[in-house]
Amino acid sequence: MMSNDELRRRVVATLAEELELDPEALTPEATLYDDLGLDSLDAVDMVVALEKSFGMKFTDEESLKAVRTVNDLFELLIRLKESQTADEA
Repeated sequence: MMSNDELRRRVVATLAEELELDPEALTPEATLYDDLGLDSLDAVDMVVALEKSFGMKFTDEESLKAVRTVNDLFELLIRLKESQTADEA
């Protein structure tokens, strides 16, 4: 099972590659829209890239809409990972 640190590294690597962002800019406090300059199309691309990378579907749109920072994204993915692990147990 992937640790939370591995998950964070994978998120940063995926976003840097898919959205052509500087990995150094992907700090936990960086805001997706203001600091990283993402727009709504980038947000869709980000979700698709993360779904592919992690092999999971984001079904809770409200949780996705609440994501404002890179750390919010980390926390959402950690919760999804933990709920999947619980479902598999």
